[in-house]
Amino acid sequence: MKTLRQANIGDTVTVTKLHGEGAVKRRIMDMGITKGVQVYVRKVAPLGDPVEVTVRGYELSIRKADAGMIEVE
Repeated sequence: MKTLRQANIGDTVTVTKLHGEGAVKRRIMDMGITKGVQVYVRKVAPLGDPVEVTVRGYELSIRKADAGMIEVE
């Protein structure tokens, strides 16, 4: 199992599963990150938090904890 948190800069990955419960999972889905969508990892902050990604044509910053809940391939 690989998560978005483990993806390298420049990788394009596909979301396979979302972990988490209730409001946290809903917030991730509201940002446009759903099963089957492609995510491009643009950059990572110097201390690793947050991670900047491109999803559905727009840029998004995700906390490292939230990125760990997104399973990718």
